[in-house]
Amino acid sequence: MTKLYQLMPNLEADEMSYIQSLTKEFDETQLKQFATIYSARRKDPQTILLLTLIGFIGVAGVQRFVLDQIGMGLLYLFTAGLCFIGTIIDLVNYKRLAFEYNQKVVHQTIAIVKT
Repeated sequence: MTKLYQLMPNLEADEMSYIQSLTKEFDETQLKQFATIYSARRKDPQTILLLTLIGFIGVAGVQRFVLDQIGMGLLYLFTAGLCFIGTIIDLVNYKRLAFEYNQKVVHQTIAIVKT
């Protein structure tokens, strides 16, 4: 875990433990390759929070577009964030939204590293 923490110190505890459990059989080269690819592709929860706040003063649904949820992004865009209720829910659940997206990225990155 310390090696993974050294490569990616900005990860939160739940994300770190999730990645650690999936990369425990990686050697040092694979771990470095994983860290490089994953760091470039992951979404920071704080970024998702800021994009969700933009929904109140600007364009609703930006956070959904960034998380590759195009359908939900369009729905939020055309309904003003489902009359701001969806935006408020996303504001409360921004960490979960980022973690779910990052879980998908972890699996994609592992597939790249193993090939």
